[in-house]
Amino acid sequence: MRQKAVSLVLCYLLLNTCGCEETEESESGFWGTLTYMAVGGGLMAVALPALGFTSTGIAANSVAASLMSWSAVANGGGVPAGGLVATLQSLGANGGSALMAKIGALLGYTVHKQIESRGKERADEE
Repeated sequence: MRQKAVSLVLCYLLLNTCGCEETEESESGFWGTLTYMAVGGGLMAVALPALGFTSTGIAANSVAASLMSWSAVANGGGVPAGGLVATLQSLGANGGSALMAKIGALLGYTVHKQIESRGKERADEE
């Protein structure tokens, strides 16, 4: 359900962007937004496995293993259910990379809009 909601939000944002006017000197509009969303989605999709949260469990000698050790020490020997490590491992084990890719695309969209608005502010000042 959560993945469907994120997908719908991303589709809405892309459709909303299609109505923007694109000029030759700017990367605004559909293609600029799509580029940022693709880069953000790609980075987030590989983030969980790269940190060590894989579908087969937490990888040895990884950032995930260090986080798990730290969490166990901080909580008296066990990793708490619903905590950060448990949630990230659940996402990694259940194919959370697709959800993370969608979140990355949303972050890419946000970054693009921030850069675009700062560019417009600078143009207005000149």
